[in-house]
Amino acid sequence: MERLTISLNNQLAKQFDSVMHKRGYFNRSEAMRDLIRDLLDTVRLEEHVEDHCVATLSYIYPPELASCITATQHRHHDLIVSTMDVHIDHDNCLEVTILSGTIRNVKKFANHIISMQGVQHGKLHLLPVEIAQESYSSDSVPHVHGNVFA
Repeated sequence: MERLTISLNNQLAKQFDSVMHKRGYFNRSEAMRDLIRDLLDTVRLEEHVEDHCVATLSYIYPPELASCITATQHRHHDLIVSTMDVHIDHDNCLEVTILSGTIRNVKKFANHIISMQGVQHGKLHLLPVEIAQESYSSDSVPHVHGNVFA
């Protein structure tokens, strides 16, 4: 493990300590590691759009859009892992979709859904991941699994 030393002015250090304790960190090193990981993930999501990601897409929409949204999802079935639809009230549905694919394709799909007329409060949360392809053999049938490593 490599040791890094940083200097902060007193006001910034106090603010950092306050936020760190509110978030449940026991020491500055743990908090700094998470901040660095977050920055690296942000850069990766911006600069390496052909890398793989997993994501959640959540949005609210009126029930009359259900068939249009379903048709769009079927056209992008290769990205969709799972979908959950919740009927909030008579006029609104909440849908959460778990996606897996390249950062570029996931963002493009999410933007398409969010920009549909009537869709409200759309939010995409991306997590960059590495995929390791491993071969397995069960019941004498060889097959490949894509394992996700963050």
